Amino acid sequence: MTATQRRGRRIMMTDAERDAFLTEQRTCRVATVAPDGHPHVGALWYVWDGGALWLYSITRSLRWAHLRKDPRIAVVVDAGEEYGELRGVELRGTAAPVGESPRTGEPCAELEGVEREFARKNFALEEMIHDGRHAWLRLVPETIVSWDFRKLGLPSGQPTSPSGV
Repeated sequence: MTATQRRGRRIMMTDAERDAFLTEQRTCRVATVAPDGHPHVGALWYVWDGGALWLYSITRSLRWAHLRKDPRIAVVVDAGEEYGELRGVELRGTAAPVGESPRTGEPCAELEGVEREFARKNFALEEMIHDGRHAWLRLVPETIVSWDFRKLGLPSGQPTSPSGV
């Protein structure tokens, strides 16, 4: 069950808006926690299936090393340049590997649709190409927070932030 957003309800996305936004965007920022408690953030491409965020990551990365020790993860997908255009989604939960690691293309029914969508979205291919260096992580969010500043209805030419800075 996903936690309900308590703050910013005026600018939060509806479920349909959030799903459309996550489906159309392609890059996210993934935060993991190092054993010493420091955060690590890196960018990845992803696929959203309406209930889970699927991340295709290099298995020899710092991200994977952190997740082996602490599977907690936070991901942000955002867009917009001007203050009144900013929109995004933060998803938090526990990452779980799916399929073989690293992925070589062994049959995995759970990954069929995800890999087809990832290949289409990011490479304009009909089929996923495996390099034996990446593997899949699935995040079924425990918490989702969204924002869409376009809902504020600011006239164009407004400052880039509420304080005018």
